[in-house]
Amino acid sequence: MSRNRNLTDLRNIGKKIAGRLNEVGILSESDLRQVGAVSAHSMIREKHPNEPLPVCYYLYSFEGALTDKHWNDISKQRKEQLRAQVG
Repeated sequence: MSRNRNLTDLRNIGKKIAGRLNEVGILSESDLRQVGAVSAHSMIREKHPNEPLPVCYYLYSFEGALTDKHWNDISKQRKEQLRAQVG
């Protein structure tokens, strides 16, 4: 499996989310892997401080993209770990 696919080729990543990732310098799958789901979510939150970011829409989507799972298929335990890391 290629590690440098376009973001929209990853599970859970559509044009809107890919655009948000691009705004913070994450342009490909390898960029997202390097940064990680938690940091990517935090970077977007910092860029848009007055906008609520649904955790499932961003954080879980990034994790699912990196693990090739639909965001809703991520275990409850893993979701709790991710939320704790985001703070």
